[in-house]
Amino acid sequence: QVQLVESGGGLVQAGGSLRLSCAASGRTFSSYTMGWFRQAPGKEREFVAGITWSFGSTYYADSVKGRFTISRDNAKNTVYLQMNSLKPEDTAVYYCAADPYSGTVYDTPDEYDYWGQGTQVTVSS
Repeated sequence: QVQLVESGGGLVQAGGSLRLSCAASGRTFSSYTMGWFRQAPGKEREFVAGITWSFGSTYYADSVKGRFTISRDNAKNTVYLQMNSLKPEDTAVYYCAADPYSGTVYDTPDEYDYWGQGTQVTVSS
């Protein structure tokens, strides 16, 4: 069983920064592909960023490229999402997700088996 706990959300002005953290349980965290998704009210959950376990390859949604950075610290069982130059349209609940089986990053929620409870990010204009 894998448990994921996100933290770091909050209220920030447009142009500001936040860093989200996702702490994972599980002895084989280093072998999980990890992803960040977000869901705004009335919208589908969408892929934000992902990172593989093997080489730490990263993938981003076009809407966040150049502004967000995903990283992981396997020694701390933690994955991070550094968010810079935030925009009001980034406002959403952000979720951390784990895929224990794939060696690649998928951008569809169905590929991920474990989810955190989510953390709210609100960007004011």
